Amino acid sequence: MIDFGIDKLALIGAVALIVIGPERLPKVARTVGVLLGKAQRYVSQVQSEVNRSIELEELKKMKAGLETAASDVESAVYQNLDEVRHAGDGFHEGDRPGDDSIASSSHYTPSYSHLYAPPRKNWRLKKAAVPMWYKQHNGVRRHVQSGAARVARFRPPGAGPR
Repeated sequence: MIDFGIDKLALIGAVALIVIGPERLPKVARTVGVLLGKAQRYVSQVQSEVNRSIELEELKKMKAGLETAASDVESAVYQNLDEVRHAGDGFHEGDRPGDDSIASSSHYTPSYSHLYAPPRKNWRLKKAAVPMWYKQHNGVRRHVQSGAARVARFRPPGAGPR
């Protein structure tokens, strides 16, 4: 960037004092400071956008590399699976136990859905951040009640409905 030393800044200040005058110099200095701040913010925004775009391109390249590696591994696994199937070992297709279900399908994917079920959420049970003992101690309402239910709750036992 531009290199300003103390001597250059003093020279610029003296010229500005002579040209602008002492009455308008503080207002002009404030305006210049505001404009320089806006310019610095704009430059930093542009730099952050450029850095984000560079990082995005690097991530895209990394993703493409991982996808190609995964496809290479998948093809190698299927190739080895086909070699094992066709190796023979004295067996013919259909002679091995369980050969008809697994070996006949080229893309066997086991299902593990029966092993794990996500926990069911009880939507009636609400978890609060404030403990119940604190609410009871400070008299905080713990249940939502309508106005009519609240009146009926606190009505004296001898009084009937209105």
